[in-house]
Amino acid sequence: MAEPVIRVRDLHMQFAGRRGLVDSVRRRPAQPIRAVDGVSFSLHQGEVLGLVGESGSGKTTTGTLLLGLLRPTGGDVEISGKSLERMSAADLRRLRREVQMIFQDPYESLNPRMRVADIVAEPLRVHGAVPRGAQERERVAEALEQAGLAPAGAYLGRLPFELSGGQRQRVVIAAALALRPRVLVADEPVSMLDVSIRADILNLLADLAETQGIAIVMITHDLSTVAAYAQRIAVMYLGRIVEIGPTADVLGSPRHPYTQALLSVVPVPDPTQQQVPVILTGETPDPSAIPSGCRFHPRCPQAFDRCPLVDPPLYTVGPQHGAACLLVESSAHYEAGDDEHDAADAHRSP
Repeated sequence: MAEPVIRVRDLHMQFAGRRGLVDSVRRRPAQPIRAVDGVSFSLHQGEVLGLVGESGSGKTTTGTLLLGLLRPTGGDVEISGKSLERMSAADLRRLRREVQMIFQDPYESLNPRMRVADIVAEPLRVHGAVPRGAQERERVAEALEQAGLAPAGAYLGRLPFELSGGQRQRVVIAAALALRPRVLVADEPVSMLDVSIRADILNLLADLAETQGIAIVMITHDLSTVAAYAQRIAVMYLGRIVEIGPTADVLGSPRHPYTQALLSVVPVPDPTQQQVPVILTGETPDPSAIPSGCRFHPRCPQAFDRCPLVDPPLYTVGPQHGAACLLVESSAHYEAGDDEHDAADAHRSP
């Protein structure tokens, strides 16, 4: 069994909170914001992991931690067996060649005054990856064509305003590919694009994983976006993974009520198979005021008396499938003797 490209162990990230009006009047200290609160998973070469959850669940913060742009307040991230926590600044800079980001908005992430050739070449120049001249031009052209902009010569001299939204996102992807990374973190890579071209970008990312062995963390709020492209799905709620497993298992047999609620509002093409949407009630999740027990219980339609009292671990409910819910406790197992989060660390054969 091959070693994972990424291994995340019990990752935590807290930010200093701000006092609201009530806190100021009552002279209460601001509560810290627990953006990521005990996340564990692994990712292998050529695998696509969909990291799913609503706004405020901690998805983007998790992606930022994978890039080493933030130092976690607890836990660790390993890239290719090397711990980011124990790296010097110089080592971390070198490692960033292996982990690249694809940003959400191609209209904002491209410098409007730079031509495509310079945009794609910029990471090479920042890292001193290749000498300027023929080698740089060759690498830029290669990255553009890998991103689906062929022939590359037709795009090198263009400015961003001369490109469509899909072409701009392909330029963003090309800039990430220029350094030949092992990992891509794609943060809502199609949410700003027309529906007609979203599938093209997702197909491109899936093809890069399959043909080049790039591991991809695809961050999204939409389960249907990753359904056809990710081998595994991890569902986050209030800073923690509440369900993780193979895509077919998570979508076909969701075990956590939050996953079930997300799936209930996904449109299906067959009107005879429409299900009744699960409308979640209660307050929007607040990472500075995580409830006791199961963090989902205030909004859970299936909550019972133990839910406010017990914070459930990630129980194993099937091969490489885990769910953090007391409803599955009697039919699942949790082995604390292993790594505490091995249920989330879903290994697979290469």
